[in-house]
Amino acid sequence: MSIYPNGHFSKVEDITIDYLLENRIEILILDVDNTLIDYYENLSDNIIEWAKNLKAQGIKLYILSNTNNKTKVEKVANKLEIPYKNFAMKPLKRGFLKIQKEFEIEPEKMAVIGDQLFTDILGGNRCKMHTILVDPINSKDYWYTAWKRPIENRIKEKLKTKENK
Repeated sequence: MSIYPNGHFSKVEDITIDYLLENRIEILILDVDNTLIDYYENLSDNIIEWAKNLKAQGIKLYILSNTNNKTKVEKVANKLEIPYKNFAMKPLKRGFLKIQKEFEIEPEKMAVIGDQLFTDILGGNRCKMHTILVDPINSKDYWYTAWKRPIENRIKEKLKTKENK
């Protein structure tokens, strides 16, 4: 199974409605930590505005996070006014497929957005969903993510080389 994403952006706000429409995406599954919020749980106004604009154009948003900190995820979901599921155990398929079943939609019309290859991207690819890698908001990570970053960074370098060809 591939750990390479279908798309790569610096940050979630760079993902445009045009990109989503070109790829027939109707639903976005969003990671939280270092994708929507930083280590200190700051959610930028730019992300709130981005989410609001996409929803106004008919794109549905759903948070799927591996964190077991329900309060943290719920706080972000409430600010964005979208549903969520925490403790998703990505890259296992269960959380992704639950959302697909809930919306009764083909996986090709769903995109998974996250900052980690081994959870977000691998999980989305396993479910045959469109996957979009974003760079982490900042370099500070939780211990359970930090140990994977050097491996992911080597893979990302190969990805950038491939993108530039």
